[in-house]
Amino acid sequence: MSSRGDHYGIRRGRESDVDQLARLHATVQLQAATGGEPHAGISAWVHDLLSGHPSVTPDDFLVVEDTTTGRLAASLVGLRQEWNLAGIPLPVMQVELVGTAPEHRGNQLTERLLAALHDRCATDRVPLQIVEGIPHFYRRFGYDYALAHGGAPTVPATALPDVYPGPWTVRPATAADADALARLDRRQVDGDALVSPRDAVAWRYELVGRRAEAIVRREVAVLLRGEQVQGYLVHGTALNAAGELVVLAATCEPAGRWPEAAAATYAYLGRVGRRYATMAQRPFHAVRPLLDPDHLLARIGPTGIPTRPRAWYARTGDPVELLARLAPLLRSRWQSADLRWPESTLVIDTYTASAHLEFDDGELTAVTARRSTIGPSSDASHHAAIPPGALLHLTVGHRTLPEVLDAWPDAAVRDGLTGQFLTAAFPRVPVRVWPWN
Repeated sequence: MSSRGDHYGIRRGRESDVDQLARLHATVQLQAATGGEPHAGISAWVHDLLSGHPSVTPDDFLVVEDTTTGRLAASLVGLRQEWNLAGIPLPVMQVELVGTAPEHRGNQLTERLLAALHDRCATDRVPLQIVEGIPHFYRRFGYDYALAHGGAPTVPATALPDVYPGPWTVRPATAADADALARLDRRQVDGDALVSPRDAVAWRYELVGRRAEAIVRREVAVLLRGEQVQGYLVHGTALNAAGELVVLAATCEPAGRWPEAAAATYAYLGRVGRRYATMAQRPFHAVRPLLDPDHLLARIGPTGIPTRPRAWYARTGDPVELLARLAPLLRSRWQSADLRWPESTLVIDTYTASAHLEFDDGELTAVTARRSTIGPSSDASHHAAIPPGALLHLTVGHRTLPEVLDAWPDAAVRDGLTGQFLTAAFPRVPVRVWPWN
C-alpha cells in the first residue's frame, strides 16, 4: 500500500473487493441516466470483470482505500491487451471505471490512481494507454486525442434495404463461432490498419461470458456465404438515446467481398433496428457505424449523413520506446518507398529525450533513447524536433508529418530530405479497434 501521509492509501484490487467496487461504481457512474439511483448495468459490468474476463484479474484494479474506515474511496481498472499495427504487436492498457465516491472528491484521487497505473505500465513496458472519457478531462494527465474513432456516415433507417435474396446471409453468432471469428481477426493483422485482434477465448467471452444486464454487452453477428463464416458485425443491444443502432465493428475477409456482402449486412441491421424499436416502443432512426470513413462497408453502403469523427484519448510515457517497437514497420515503409537514409544516424528530439535511429547501408537497424539537449530545434546534429504528443500522433497514424508541422509550432525538420523520409515513415493509419471492456 502506498500513502502520501494522509488517510488514503493506494493498493491493488482483491477478489474480496468485488461487492464494494460494484457498489462504488454503480453509484458514481452515469448517474444522470438513473436519476441518482445505482446503475445496475455498471454493477453487472464490474462483476463480469472480476469473474472470468480474459484480460482482467483483481490485481488489475487499483483502489484508493480510506485507511480510517477501510472502505474504498476511488478506483480504476487497467485492461491489458495486445493490439497490432500493420503486423507489429503493440501492448496496450485500456483504462476503465475511473470513479471517486462523492465524499472523497477534491483530494486528487484520480491523479494518484493514474500516476500509479502509469508507473505500472512503465515497469511492465506497456507503451500505450488509452481511455474513453469526459471531453478534455484526461488531457491534464498526459492524454491526448490521438486515436480516431468513427467518422463513417450515419445511415437513415429509411435508406436500409428490407430484404436481400443473394448468396450472403447474416445471423447472430454463437459460442460455436468463436474459432472462426478468431481466424478472421488473425487475418486482419496482415493489413495496414491498427487492429485489436481477439483469440477464441476472448470471442467466447464476448458471446456468452457477460451478464445480460451488463452495460458494455454487445451483440455479434456472423456474415455467411453459403455455410462459411466470412465476416462479422458487432452492434449494440438496444437503440441509443437518438434512436440509432450503433455498429462498433465490421469485418469481411477478404475485404474485396464487401460489395457482395454489404446489402445483406444493411438489411440485417435494419431488421435488428426495427426489432429493438418495437421492444422499446420508440422510433428507429438510423444505423450509426463507429467505423472510419474509408471502411469499405461505409463507402459502398446506402448514402448516409456525414458524421464528425470522434477520438479516444491516448498516452505514452516513453515515445522513443513506442518508436523502437515499430522499427520493423518503419524499415518496411522506407523499403516500400525505395528510400535509404544517407547518414549513419537520424536524430528525432522530443524535447525530453531524443530518438537515435541507427542505419547500416541506408537500412534501419536500431532505435535507442538518449538525453535531450537544451535547444533541440537549433541543434545542428538533430534532424527533427517533435514534441512527445506530436510523436505519439505520428506513431499511431493519427496525423501525418505535414499535419503535425501545421499544428505544432515547436515541431520542425532540418531539411527536405528529412521531411520526405519522415513523411514516408508515418502515413495516416485506419483505426479498426473496438473496446475490450
